Amino acid sequence: MFCYQCEETMNGTGCTMNGMCGKKGDVALLQDQLIYALKGYAFCNSRGRTKGCNDPDFGPFVMEALFSTLTNVNFDAAYFEKMIKETLARRDVVRNAVHDGAPPGPHAPNAAVITYDDLMAKTAEEIGVLSTENVDVRSLRETLVYGLKGISAYGIHALILNSESDDVYQFIEKALVSTIEDSPLEKPNVDQMVALLMECGSIGVKIMSMLDSANTETYGIPVPTSVSTGVGKNPGILISGHDLKDLEMLLEQTKGSGVDVYTHGEMLPAHGYPFFQKYDNFIGNYGNSWWHQKSEFESFNGPILMTTNCLVPPKDTYADRLYTTNMVGYSDDKLKIKHITAKSDGSKDFTEIIELAKKCPAPTEIENGTVMTGFAHNSVLSVADKVIDAVKAGDIQKFVVMAGCDGRHKERSYYTEFAEALPDNTIILTAGCAKYRYNKLNLGDIGGIPRVLDAGQCNDCYSLVVIATELVKAFGLESVNDLPLVFNIAWYEQKATLVFLALLSLGVQNIVIGPTLPACLSSTVLDVLIKTFNVSKNTDVENDMKRLITL
Repeated sequence: MFCYQCEETMNGTGCTMNGMCGKKGDVALLQDQLIYALKGYAFCNSRGRTKGCNDPDFGPFVMEALFSTLTNVNFDAAYFEKMIKETLARRDVVRNAVHDGAPPGPHAPNAAVITYDDLMAKTAEEIGVLSTENVDVRSLRETLVYGLKGISAYGIHALILNSESDDVYQFIEKALVSTIEDSPLEKPNVDQMVALLMECGSIGVKIMSMLDSANTETYGIPVPTSVSTGVGKNPGILISGHDLKDLEMLLEQTKGSGVDVYTHGEMLPAHGYPFFQKYDNFIGNYGNSWWHQKSEFESFNGPILMTTNCLVPPKDTYADRLYTTNMVGYSDDKLKIKHITAKSDGSKDFTEIIELAKKCPAPTEIENGTVMTGFAHNSVLSVADKVIDAVKAGDIQKFVVMAGCDGRHKERSYYTEFAEALPDNTIILTAGCAKYRYNKLNLGDIGGIPRVLDAGQCNDCYSLVVIATELVKAFGLESVNDLPLVFNIAWYEQKATLVFLALLSLGVQNIVIGPTLPACLSSTVLDVLIKTFNVSKNTDVENDMKRLITL
């Protein structure tokens, strides 16, 4: 195997035996084989589109498949074998329709014609990341694929709430085709590939906007909310991941059951939506970001529902209480985690989880306090006049965007230390699980405005874009780069890659990213980003404070 899609990749270069995320080599190969099959499917579907015989379900299916290959989503080999077979079957239906059942011709790319048996015989070296020999082309292609994975993750959440766009689907199709090594299409040059990355970022902005609208239209506009981090006396169910629809169904089915529901990780922002606040058994948030789950799932005592990433291979002590749903899955030689499948109408039956919860003791308390969330763009902009006055008066010197992902490496303590070192006249804008590095610090407020404004999940980085754009208008400036605003972003996986591309597509300059730079960026590609956008890696708190805050 060779995988370098996440920040934790071995030695900062690539995992070659098993993934640092817990992904085994056989599953890594199956994911490579699935991506290869998806490229052939996209090629055939693009041909079918010109003849009116493309697969109408191409977009939703490919987004599900790509989402399943994100870091810490699915570790189940059987799932990927099934998805590969279905991908090839769908590809063949479209290809046969395009050619009226005749062979596709000698110049069709191998991904468009390969059989299941032949694909299963391919190695990672033949079809995976390293099959592209030119390191710069490889870098651009893989970064694009990772951006597509981010689009797919957010796109699936929007689709669940009945929001979709054929423009998004067509871009995914076009982008996948552009990465086929032996495509008869004219191969894009480096400039064209960079342009595709910027287009990927623009599509990322679009899909995050769609998801933002779908969430608020369904669950209301988030409001600033104080969330308990303690526990009650009733048995509980812990829901982790990102999917709000699953939370809705779980709360409705647990209503009046005597079972409480707690959020974990990226589900914390759900407490800010008015829709969810009507449930008396929606108690609070338990624990911290994803990588703490082995200890926190164990002490929770009750069942856990994992709706999306980030799943860590579970411990035996709670594996019998862990459930997955959607694209999430886990299976190895020793255990297979129970999976909740949606019915044809999209509904799910959580009875088994609820009945198990009733037999479990209440959660063990691990902390007792509150944490704030719900500062999406509507809430922040509702006090825009107050914010602007504070800036003009010098009460607010700078806004610091510290959004993104958390991770388990000790270098991540940098973000806590940086937040603590910020002057009292700075405000942190955050979204994603990176906030757990500083959202429980006592940083105070500025004239009633909390110094940490949590816009929500990683997809809610869109809120930060809206806030910045509206402030540009309010101050009469020309661009985001003219604001008293700096970016010090943490990343971990492919959704963060998409957010990064989205910011670049909007022309944002001087982004600082850490704790490392993505391994997929070759020196040449990185040089382009530095020259064009002045992207840089974080260094240490003292130096970064000087270059970002006290200039």
